Amino acid sequence: MTSLSVETLAADAVEPITSAGNAQLGIAVLAGIAVIVLLITKFKLHAFLALTIGSLALGAFAGAPLADTIKSFSTGLGNTVAGVGVLIALGAILGKLLADSGGADQIVDTILAKASKRSMPWAMVLIASVIGLPLFFEVGIVLLIPVVLMVAKRGNYSLMRIGIPALAGLSVMHGLIPPHPGPLVAIDAVGANLGVTLALGLVVAVPTVIIAGPVFSRYAARWVDIQAPEHMIPSRPSEDLDKRPGFGVTVATVMLPVVLMLVKALVDIVVDDPENAVQKVTDVIGSPLIALLAAVIVGLFTLGRAAGFTKERLSSTVEKSLAPIAGVLLIVGAGGGFKQTLIDIGVGQMILDFSKDWSIPALLLAWLIAVAIRLATGSATVATISAAGLVAPLAAGMSTGETALLVLAIGAGSLFFSHVNDAGFWLVKEYFGMNVGQTIKTWSVMETIISVVGLVFVLLLSLLV
Repeated sequence: MTSLSVETLAADAVEPITSAGNAQLGIAVLAGIAVIVLLITKFKLHAFLALTIGSLALGAFAGAPLADTIKSFSTGLGNTVAGVGVLIALGAILGKLLADSGGADQIVDTILAKASKRSMPWAMVLIASVIGLPLFFEVGIVLLIPVVLMVAKRGNYSLMRIGIPALAGLSVMHGLIPPHPGPLVAIDAVGANLGVTLALGLVVAVPTVIIAGPVFSRYAARWVDIQAPEHMIPSRPSEDLDKRPGFGVTVATVMLPVVLMLVKALVDIVVDDPENAVQKVTDVIGSPLIALLAAVIVGLFTLGRAAGFTKERLSSTVEKSLAPIAGVLLIVGAGGGFKQTLIDIGVGQMILDFSKDWSIPALLLAWLIAVAIRLATGSATVATISAAGLVAPLAAGMSTGETALLVLAIGAGSLFFSHVNDAGFWLVKEYFGMNVGQTIKTWSVMETIISVVGLVFVLLLSLLV
């Protein structure tokens, strides 16, 4: 089984750094998570600091020596950043190139020009899903909201009929599909195969986004019938460009890393011979690092140079893409430290001991844990990281397909019912000019549909995989 980072599940087998019993460990976990939740929600502390303090509190409540807790946290942080940090950075560069070059606008304009009034919600799902592959959720919202507002205004659509499909496309990509930070960290934590997770994630994502997007938008538009707010229609990101890349080459660039990783997964399944020359080649070009690096290098020419960027502007674009992800990297790293602390104090064995007597399937348990943390913290990424650390021991002995589904179950749970403690909730509310009640009836319900429908399809796939 191929793992994303140098860290392996062998970490689960280490001697616990505390001799606490299961009862004390259970209380320690709840207390540690409570500290994180309280710091994020009540004191508005940055998630990086909250996770760091929560990890130290977790060790203290479990009775572990402070020095050992610090070592566990530092080890987990380092291993996580080593495994996913470069991938997040490469994804950010590709996303920035896509936005600044006008490539995203080209995809949007081309699809909208060919979409009829009846098919417009489906076009918005397609746009959001394609653009959402390399972009972080918040960046995707900022990029797509002007398009959503303009389409709704020009076509005299209900804003929800257009906006919900776009938000669903972005959210599903964010929660289920690597190289987004949450799925990457979950893959790393449970030792899943990235290519297989990506392939199965797409199988789950397609019907999920259809149900939560175009189908649900019919009802959302009836519940909240509003028009696009005039004051929220900003200028397009690429208005200052004389030219921009073509539609075909833009889509090809965005899809390149996905195709390379899927080819690797397919060859691994079909050939299944590490000594085979073809498999050796695909193992290299389909590794996440090489696949994303290739897409970035290609994008410098197909997106940047095609838009007329000078060498100086290309360098500036790359530099500007990295600054905003510093917070994401720190949160992801601290989440990895929290996960390693959970493992090292023996929580993994505790969960295994408890779950042996439960009739709850591992996939449902993973989803429920992610849901609980999501509701408490408001962060899909924190929920994914924490849940992955808690259920990682359940992956021992699972097949490649089963571990991939475990990641997807966690991802689905991390999207459940976004509400007032989620930054995304307020972002959507303000951009669409809704009040809190309207945002709950549309955005929050949509997120819940994605979470539940995603779980249903994961469970259905588990019958086949």
